[in-house]
Amino acid sequence: MALPAQTQLRYWGIAAVVLSVVLWFLGDVLLPFILGGAIAYFLDPVADRLERAGLSRAMATAVITVLAALLFVVVALAVVPALVRQTIQLIETAPQLFRDLQEFLTTRFPDLITEGSPVRETLASLGETVKERGGELANTALSSAMSFINILLLFVIVPVVAVYLLLDWDNMVARVDELLPREHAPTIRALARDVDATLAGFIRGMGSVCLILGTYYAVGLWLVGLNFGLVVGVIAGLLTFIPYVGAIVGGGLAIGLALFQFWGDWIWIAAVAGIFLLGQFIEGNFLTPKLVGNSVGLHPVWLILALSVFGSLFGFVGMLVAVPVAAAIGVLTRFIVGRYKDSKLYRGLDQDQSRG
Repeated sequence: MALPAQTQLRYWGIAAVVLSVVLWFLGDVLLPFILGGAIAYFLDPVADRLERAGLSRAMATAVITVLAALLFVVVALAVVPALVRQTIQLIETAPQLFRDLQEFLTTRFPDLITEGSPVRETLASLGETVKERGGELANTALSSAMSFINILLLFVIVPVVAVYLLLDWDNMVARVDELLPREHAPTIRALARDVDATLAGFIRGMGSVCLILGTYYAVGLWLVGLNFGLVVGVIAGLLTFIPYVGAIVGGGLAIGLALFQFWGDWIWIAAVAGIFLLGQFIEGNFLTPKLVGNSVGLHPVWLILALSVFGSLFGFVGMLVAVPVAAAIGVLTRFIVGRYKDSKLYRGLDQDQSRG
């Protein structure tokens, strides 16, 4: 005899509360394992494809591990130092940039910038604010990782966890499937497939789009000689997961820096703008349709809300779990709405009688 629905809801509610408490108290401890699981989930289709090509699961995992290690070494040696250096320089030169903007507006639009005007005072203080807040943000980012030892452990534990999870991913999925309640197993499997399709479209698809576009923007801006082009490219790539925000923020920042650096040389300013226009064309016509498709099902507003709520409640770990939880809630909501529309509460008794 199946458990009553009220009892089942009680059990699942207790499980959700326990999970929230664990995330609340053990968030920092779970961080390497959540990151490792996310990496393994991202790379599982690659391992499956290598298996279909004739490799064993162990050999496929070894090939992925070696390539990932080589890529990490290249990025750590060639990209990260330049990115950190440009970020610090951008924060330090922010006051001078805003002073230059004030002089530019004063020279060409004297009526707009008058002595003591709010615009003038805002520009005078905005650069210093960016410098101060940027330094505080950098210190917060470093302190949130706690210490050098913890950072070192993070870089050691995450790859190890990712390798083991990637190696045993199919076995873990099979074990979880064995533990499903037999009465609800088909429904849970269907919901899990929908959640996986949503996550695959967003995490794997949009993650690949962000990586490709971020690299394209950074390399393109570096080739035209834009100062801080690497930082701008990374920012634009990271924000690409929100439609148009990455292009607007990154493009606005890049064109603004180009106006200061290349003023009067309109060819290079147009080249900077053209980089972002071409990036949007490639994203809209090739990358997003090919890598993401129409199965994402995560509205940008819903995603931002989930990131904000889980980030405020559980910190950085909450932001990591926000996307899969948001996807699961979205799938469950659509499932409940579908059940509601098939119920007597929605259709009414008259329609049931008419069908009979």
